Amino acid sequence: MSKLNKKLIFHITGLLLMFNGLAMCLASIISYMFNEGVFIKLITSAVFVIIFGSILMLLSKENSRKINKKDAYFIVLTGWLTMVFSGTIPYIVTDSIQSYPNIFFETMSGYTTTGSTVINNIESLPKSIIFWRSMTHWLGGMGIIVLAIAILPLLGIGGMQLFSAEAPGLSGDKIHPRISDTAKRLWFIYVGLTVLEAILLKIAGMSFFDAINHSMSNIASGGFSTKNESIGFWNDNPLIQYIIILFMLLAGTNFVLIYFGLHGKFKRIINDTEFKWYLSFIGVFVLITTLSLFFSVDLNSTTVNHPEIYGKFESSFRHSFFQVVAIVTTTGFVTGDFTSWTPFLTMLFFGIMFMGGSSGSTSGGVKVLRHLILIKNGLLEFKRSLHPNAIFPLRHNNHVVEKPIIIHVLAFFILYLILFIVGAGVLSLLGLDFESSIGGAASSLGNVGPALGILGPTSTFESLPSIGKFWCSFLMLVGRLELFTVLIFFTPNFWKS
Repeated sequence: MSKLNKKLIFHITGLLLMFNGLAMCLASIISYMFNEGVFIKLITSAVFVIIFGSILMLLSKENSRKINKKDAYFIVLTGWLTMVFSGTIPYIVTDSIQSYPNIFFETMSGYTTTGSTVINNIESLPKSIIFWRSMTHWLGGMGIIVLAIAILPLLGIGGMQLFSAEAPGLSGDKIHPRISDTAKRLWFIYVGLTVLEAILLKIAGMSFFDAINHSMSNIASGGFSTKNESIGFWNDNPLIQYIIILFMLLAGTNFVLIYFGLHGKFKRIINDTEFKWYLSFIGVFVLITTLSLFFSVDLNSTTVNHPEIYGKFESSFRHSFFQVVAIVTTTGFVTGDFTSWTPFLTMLFFGIMFMGGSSGSTSGGVKVLRHLILIKNGLLEFKRSLHPNAIFPLRHNNHVVEKPIIIHVLAFFILYLILFIVGAGVLSLLGLDFESSIGGAASSLGNVGPALGILGPTSTFESLPSIGKFWCSFLMLVGRLELFTVLIFFTPNFWKS
């Protein structure tokens, strides 16, 4: 077994703790601004985390600056767990969430951008804690590890292996040859989109506090809201909901394509197969859902300013567009209980929980590119059956997809399906009904947020037993790190190598 670079692992873990501590400082400032009485508790927690992280970095500063594959996997997993465990501190010191299983679940849901919650009355929380919930989304969205590798060169550390372990997508596009410069540019886009959405939401009618929180949650493809009704609170303000739809679409798009768009390289976007199918899938699902709502569900959508037929169609279209994009991109915001619309739509939304956004986005789930590769390979199998001696290469964006990538995708689907079945089985053993079990497993593994049954869009995960909350937290982490980064620790070969 190759020797782990323990000092380097401690060094980067300390760096991540410092990031988390600085984020807690921002939450403490919110507490001070609103005079909530928990400022001292939050700032003390922040200082403690920063000092602890600094000590780790100082004690491990003399280390080898090279990261191998095994080191990268350890850094990513321990880094995420360290962020989650330290991220529970604001909830503990402010006593805003009862019981540690609830706190751990909420924190894991935050950093993995799942958006499931155990809180029944969000609006009763201190604003600093509401802000902290959104901040955990924002840090986890692009990946705190990606932020770390943006400054690793300053520490004399290369970050390619670390980036690959944290974001094991299939897209080979790079913004810059140096991985640290790529990470920096991605974060500039991430911050820019966050600021832009917050400004637009404020102009559209949200308070500044609500706007910045929903922007952080949205760009991360999270789902935490400042309101008990989520985005349904603004059902009488279509402009707010359309703005959120736009940024959910952007969050589910490959950030490399957004970068090309900002630099006028629109041909790269137009010719991208995954992006075209991403929009096509959404368009088809929105059309089906809109027609189903328009003819089968009364959303009480008419307005005095428009004819009844127009008001009903616009509301049906808006709710359909919003909910389809929210589930496909795994953002998880809701404007209403989509499981109460029709049984057919409940099945449809359950199915698209397995879709996911584009590779290279902040979305969770399987990702559109993996679906495309699986479908194309399946179609090619028919040709190979008819012409066994012929060679039919699988192509994506006019490039041949190498066989190891195809095998990786097939393995991913098999593991994903097994985890879903096992995940639902465990939840059923804990007493959940069939609908809630499959919904909870699909939502947690895909980082979707809302589920089905007693874990539906207008409910919370608070009713889960403690074991169930830890189990769903595990599924969230595995799904967020795209299976292999976590599951590799359960293989004997990893420990023998």
